[in-house]
Amino acid sequence: MNSAVVDAAIELAELIESHADEAEAARRLSAPTVEALVDAGLMRMCVPREYGGPEVDPVSMIRAIMHLAHADGAAGWCSMIASTTSSLSAFLPPEGATEVYGDPTSVSGGVFAPNGRGARSQRDGNDGVEVSGRWAWGSGTQHCSWVLGGVMCDDNAFRLCWFPKSDVRFIDTWHTGGMRGSGSLDYSVENAFAPLHRTIQPGVTHPVVDTALARFPNFTLLAASVSAVGLGVARRALDELNDIAQGKQPQFSSRTLAHNGFTQVEYARAEATLRSATAFLLDEIAMAWESVEAGDQVSLDRRIGIRLAATNAASSAAAAADAGFTLAGGTAVYDTSVLGRCMRDAHVVTQHIQTAPKLNEKIGKLLFGLDDDVSMF
Repeated sequence: MNSAVVDAAIELAELIESHADEAEAARRLSAPTVEALVDAGLMRMCVPREYGGPEVDPVSMIRAIMHLAHADGAAGWCSMIASTTSSLSAFLPPEGATEVYGDPTSVSGGVFAPNGRGARSQRDGNDGVEVSGRWAWGSGTQHCSWVLGGVMCDDNAFRLCWFPKSDVRFIDTWHTGGMRGSGSLDYSVENAFAPLHRTIQPGVTHPVVDTALARFPNFTLLAASVSAVGLGVARRALDELNDIAQGKQPQFSSRTLAHNGFTQVEYARAEATLRSATAFLLDEIAMAWESVEAGDQVSLDRRIGIRLAATNAASSAAAAADAGFTLAGGTAVYDTSVLGRCMRDAHVVTQHIQTAPKLNEKIGKLLFGLDDDVSMF
């Protein structure tokens, strides 16, 4: 396990917390937060060592994301997006991987959805794809050096294409209740050229760098990482509640919230919900990683287990954050309340396609042994 990235995430907590309000107001991470995350390697945790990356194991990455999200959900979210995107570096041709990820300060992000349209062409002697398109949910792309987008090409190939930031137009659409600081706005390109060495075909392209991390299924890693943000946010919510309850004396009461029987019962239930969801996710990830390190593939049963744990973690985190918000009383409703932000951020996690509650239908179907599409598992 890589304790260095976990320690780095813990050490950055004070700095990230000090800029969380600024990020909330600006609707994107502050420059000092981005710089600190980049310097600590927390924006490219999946880049192989061959390209100068830290090549962090999934368990350590999940733990690091949880600690970042504890400091600020938006910081955890942006680290999660950038790092899971960086896992694709192992699939790029070496020329493209070196161009995009060879610089240790390089950050990448973007959207997998095939919202772009591409035409095969040549430019400056390079075969490639000329792309136009617009993508939503471009989390953290404003601080990225390289932005990717899913593209359907005129040769019927689905490609992920990487574009330099200079080719990208950012569109101010990110006006939201939760994860305000993540800068998850729309972005577009028009007639942008991506040489083939800066593209891959998901499900077709095999890893160029054969590492255990490259063999870990990308969508499984993404789902677990998204849910880790929720777990970190919920942990912060319950910690905030504990602090408030120790000192807050409700109206018409001579005792603090911590002495209130209803608060005690509901707080204990929320702690059990959050701790069990965290343990479930980490356990499933650890068992899958052990298989990969032994040279095996992550079995479908193992992938289903991780997806079950991730979906449960997202929902459990939202429930725990809700409990913290409710039990704190009127204190939590103000914009200045960390609990209010935690509650809003936790519910964004449940809206992600990889952790939405509706996934339980597919998971339940697979648990019954029935057939279904598992290409994104």
